[in-house]
Amino acid sequence: MTDTALSTALRPPFWRRLLLSPVAWGTLLLAGAITATLAGDDLSFFPFLLMLVGGWCFGFSFVNATFRLRSRRTGAVLHVVVAVLLGAALMIVVEFGKDALSSLPESARGVVLVLQLAAIPAAGWIWLGLIARVSDVFTRRDAKKRPLPVPPVWVKEEDADGSAVRFPAIELRMRALTIAIIVIVGVGGTGAFLLLIALDDIVMRLGPRLMIILVGVLIALPAYLVFTAVLRRRTVQCTVAFGNDELRVQVGDEMQVIPHRELELLLWRTRSDYARIEIRGAGADISLITGLAKPPTGFSAELPPLPRRVFRRLELAGLSLQESRRKDVVTFRRESTAGGVSAARGTGSE
Repeated sequence: MTDTALSTALRPPFWRRLLLSPVAWGTLLLAGAITATLAGDDLSFFPFLLMLVGGWCFGFSFVNATFRLRSRRTGAVLHVVVAVLLGAALMIVVEFGKDALSSLPESARGVVLVLQLAAIPAAGWIWLGLIARVSDVFTRRDAKKRPLPVPPVWVKEEDADGSAVRFPAIELRMRALTIAIIVIVGVGGTGAFLLLIALDDIVMRLGPRLMIILVGVLIALPAYLVFTAVLRRRTVQCTVAFGNDELRVQVGDEMQVIPHRELELLLWRTRSDYARIEIRGAGADISLITGLAKPPTGFSAELPPLPRRVFRRLELAGLSLQESRRKDVVTFRRESTAGGVSAARGTGSE
C-alpha cells in the first residue's frame, strides 16, 4: 500500500471531520445569527453571542492553518498579511462605512452588520496568534542563550538505601482542586453574564472587542491571579525516597514511612499543571501537586520519571502496574484493595 493510499485509509470519515471543523461550526453559528437578525431580533444577547463565537471559530481555524503549513516562513508571512489587512478593513468600515451601509437594503444591512461584528473576535484571535508567534521567536532565541529548565533529579541517599528526589509542591487533593476550578469558572461566568446584562447599552456602544477586554481585565485575570497566588502560598519543600522495602515521604518537617507491602496506591504524574504524587497506605493519604508550585531557578515544575528499580520493587511487594492513556502517568495499585478502601476514597482524574 502506498503512502497516499495509507493516509487515505487512516483519514477520519467525512462526518467526523465536519463535526470537528471550526469552519463548519462558525458557518452554522453565523447563519443562525443572520437568521435571528433578519427575523427582527436586533442585536439581542443570543444572536450577539452567536456572532462572537462564530467569528472566533473562523479566526481559530485560520491561525491553526498557518501553523500547519510546511514552510514556517510562508505561514508567518500569510499570518501577518491577513492580520494587517483584516485590521485595516475593520478600521475603514468603522470610520467610513456608515454612509455606504445606510444605503443598502435592510436585509443586506443585517447581514453586513453580523459579518462586521463577527470579524472583530476573528481579528482579535488572529492578532493574538501573531503575538504568540512573535513571542515564540524571542523565546527560542533566548533559549539558545541560556539552558532550558530541567526537572528535579534523583540522588543517591548517603545514609539510607535507595534514591530520593526533592521538589516544591502544594499539599492538595485533585478533587479539591477540581471543585475550586469549577466554582471559580461558575462564579466568574455568572459574574460576566450579569455584567453584560447590566452594561448592555455600554457594551453595544463600545463593541465586542472592548467588551472582551473588559471581562478579561475585571473578572478572568484577577480570578486567575488570586487563585494561583493563594495556591502558591501553600508551597512546601518535599522529598520522596524509594528504599528497597519502604517509601519515605517528607512534607515540610513531617516524615512518613510507608512499607511497600502496606502501600495501596501510588500515582506518579511527571508533567503538566496536574503533575503530582498520590500515595495511600499504612494510614497515610498524601496528595502533592507539583505542576502548580513555583519551581526553583533552573528547574521546571515537573517530576522525574520513576527509576526502573522502583517498578521491580513495587511489583515484588504485590502492587500491579495499571495501564494509562497518558505516557506521563504511572499508577500502581494493590489489587486486593482496589475494590475496597482505595476505590471508595477515589484516586482523582489523571
